[in-house]
Amino acid sequence: MSTQDRFPSLRQLQCLVALDDVRHFGLAAETLGVSQPSLSMQFSNLEATLGIKLAERGRSGVKLTPGGREIADRARRILVDVQEVCDLAVAARAQDGLLGTLRLGTSPTLGPYILPQIVKRLHRRYPDLKLYVREGAPQELNADLIYGHHDLILSPLPLTSGDLTVTRLFVEPLYLVVAKDHKLAGNSMVDASDLSGLKVLAPSPQYLLYDQIKSICADVGAELAHEYEGTSLDTINYMVGMGLGVSFLPSLYVQAEISKRGEVKAIPFKGQAVSRTIAIAWRKRSGITRSLSMITKVIREVGKTEFVDLKHI
Repeated sequence: MSTQDRFPSLRQLQCLVALDDVRHFGLAAETLGVSQPSLSMQFSNLEATLGIKLAERGRSGVKLTPGGREIADRARRILVDVQEVCDLAVAARAQDGLLGTLRLGTSPTLGPYILPQIVKRLHRRYPDLKLYVREGAPQELNADLIYGHHDLILSPLPLTSGDLTVTRLFVEPLYLVVAKDHKLAGNSMVDASDLSGLKVLAPSPQYLLYDQIKSICADVGAELAHEYEGTSLDTINYMVGMGLGVSFLPSLYVQAEISKRGEVKAIPFKGQAVSRTIAIAWRKRSGITRSLSMITKVIREVGKTEFVDLKHI
């Protein structure tokens, strides 16, 4: 056996990491875009190369052995390092522009309402740039960024920032949203004292907006309606329109969606007292920091020119 044959390939490490992520050979193969027999062969070859058993198959799925888990963790770091080598090469080729494919993660409560304008401006300015966008809950985005699945993420704060560069972009006000026949629907503005005793709808706890709404309810004496957790901002909007409660919805969503529908009224808080902070983040060791800074500049421009409610930082 040659020296080269004693080292696992990057493809084999990718198979191990994918299997650790989904715990199923078929799903892992789908994630990597290969056939299941091909992935199984790569995995078997990796076990033979390393000389240890990496996984156990059972009725409940695939579980990595203790040694398999340790090697998978190290494989993740290796793959991130390799991606950063590729990023450096892309940055060197790009020089004064942006090119190649960047992977952007964003929250579903944010991305659909601001990304169309961002993508349009980026494409006009940097036509050789391709942006692959994936939505996810903020905690998932944060972890996926650290593991190298994303190049950058656009998300509400807070973010776990130990190995990340986190740049605050703007403060986004939240609106109180009520049904057209609600007692507060005639108000041009609301104050925290108006919320006492109201039933408030919130998105699923996997979203940061849930924790923020829960905290507001505790502060003002409103009732958080646990039996009505929306799976999207649209779902919350529909339930508010049916009179099941009130809610707090972000300015970007209000500007994009509320004006299209007549069943609810969005009311600002006095002095924009209720808000969330939006940030962009990437890995500190990323080799494309300059490119990501250029994208950050475009996002700031879009915020200033297209969304008047945003307070820029």
